[in-house]
Amino acid sequence: MFYKVSSIFLVIMTLTACGELPYNNLDNTQLKTLLDQGTPIYDVRRPEEWKQTGVIDNSQLLTFVDASGKLNPEFLPQFTSKIDKDDPVILICRTGNRTGQLARYLVEEMGYTNVYNVRNGITHWIKEKQPVKRI
Repeated sequence: MFYKVSSIFLVIMTLTACGELPYNNLDNTQLKTLLDQGTPIYDVRRPEEWKQTGVIDNSQLLTFVDASGKLNPEFLPQFTSKIDKDDPVILICRTGNRTGQLARYLVEEMGYTNVYNVRNGITHWIKEKQPVKRI
């Protein structure tokens, strides 16, 4: 498992250096539009983060990595069982870093074609006084 996780992040870091993004970054206006269209949103933070800030209404809560950065072994099986490779999906975390890495991996390594990353995460959503649901 360590090898697989390490290789995922090595690929991500190598591709990030190229500068080209294979996924779409969203600002809050674009996020609202996609949410209004019914595009599913996955909040990939940890449970303590959800409780601290709240979540966007209708978010699917599925932790990507633990506090030490270790991949949640349930993440990919649960995510891939719910989202088809050509379906649109929005990813959100605290600041957009985790979801940026995840979005790149989903597109370049797993063949997903319609992945959206909330560029500045939930922190910017809250900063702009957008609604969150407490859990």
